[in-house]
Amino acid sequence: MTMSDAHSKLMDSIYRYQRHFYDFTRKYFLVGRDEMIAGLAPPQGGAVLEIGCGTGRNLVLAGRAWPEARLFGIDISAAMLDTARGAIAKAGLDGRAILAEGDACDFDPAGLFGRETFDRIVISYALSMIPDWATALAHAARYLAPGGRIEIIDFGQQDRLPTLWKRAFFGWLAHFHVVPRADLGRVIAGLARETGMAGHCRSMARGYAIRGGLARG
Repeated sequence: MTMSDAHSKLMDSIYRYQRHFYDFTRKYFLVGRDEMIAGLAPPQGGAVLEIGCGTGRNLVLAGRAWPEARLFGIDISAAMLDTARGAIAKAGLDGRAILAEGDACDFDPAGLFGRETFDRIVISYALSMIPDWATALAHAARYLAPGGRIEIIDFGQQDRLPTLWKRAFFGWLAHFHVVPRADLGRVIAGLARETGMAGHCRSMARGYAIRGGLARG
């Protein structure tokens, strides 16, 4: 069994049942997602890809906020994709959104979607669940169109919150195989240097979350 297969099975085992109430529970602590989507501003007819699209919740919001955008999503969990397809259909976005099962570290957008670049790439609370997350981010950067942006939001290091909170919260996240990435800023800066893109990374909400990204000129 490959590492990708093992991770797919792990994600399916975690979310096979949680996916049915995931959005209801996560809306209280996956902060900053809506603001990120509201600021995507893809070009007219632009392509938006979400890596780790989960239940499809973010793609539905993006479809409503940006009605001219073409939507694409990948996830390694077949169970989550089943839920996402239902959400896309319920929102009436079947004609605009394409979903596919794929590994963030080595997906082939030409094979999955018939295209090789995207104007916006969204990674929302997913890098903390991808074992080889730095490879996944570098892989995503390969498919960013000229003028495009990668937008990232994830859990931060809780560094300006009480120590007891941080210890308890990190322990709870570990039950779901979620590991906040302490060196996300460093990896973004390194990718920016290697690719000539502009990178940014900032802490939010006293370190609860972190926003970052890359922009291609």
